[in-house]
Amino acid sequence: MLRRLDGGRSEDQNWIMNWVHIQSVLPPLNQPGVAAPLAAAIRHADAMGLLPKQTAPVERLDLERLVRLLASVRNAGIARQPIADLPGQAASPGRLADLLELVDEALVESPSPQKEWPRCEDVLGSQLLSRLLDISESSLRRYRASRRETPDNVAGRLHFLALVISDLAGSYNDLGVRRWFDRPRPQLDGKTPAALLRGAWRPQDPGPSTVRELAESLTASPAT
Repeated sequence: MLRRLDGGRSEDQNWIMNWVHIQSVLPPLNQPGVAAPLAAAIRHADAMGLLPKQTAPVERLDLERLVRLLASVRNAGIARQPIADLPGQAASPGRLADLLELVDEALVESPSPQKEWPRCEDVLGSQLLSRLLDISESSLRRYRASRRETPDNVAGRLHFLALVISDLAGSYNDLGVRRWFDRPRPQLDGKTPAALLRGAWRPQDPGPSTVRELAESLTASPAT
């Protein structure tokens, strides 16, 4: 899980994600204008299962190492051109920030069910995940194993949950993320997030949109 990034620092940063541990971020990636889209892109790629699993911490994240990390995103057909344009941008933080914003936007708009099934199930468990998606656990197993193609509406909900998980990951461990969905929230008029994710919901519906906004608010504030 990715802990909060404080822009402008390098050697004392410690990013902890489910698959990638980044101990420090080097210039120009630690510049305030670059750090925010960088953190968002890595957070979303991690929650979508698109980052390579690391057996050892990434001691120092520089531009070259970032491009290697994002190679799996590019190989998935997401943000190919912006990622290809990243090398050689060290002297242009503004351009670097623009490219990382494009990478993040492409991730947000690109459901990747084959990668997202195992990542979301690892965090939420099959029972909660199937309930939130309004499908049976047997269907979940078939979709995850690619024995059946994931329907577009289910893929959209799965991607939505991956993005919510990415926002919660900076404040909660996996158990906390699971509990978050079933705890009443004053911001939701006392309802639980899960209560607004029932039936054949769509990510753009008012209830799910409010859930996403609440999760996003945690990337800049303490856990609630």
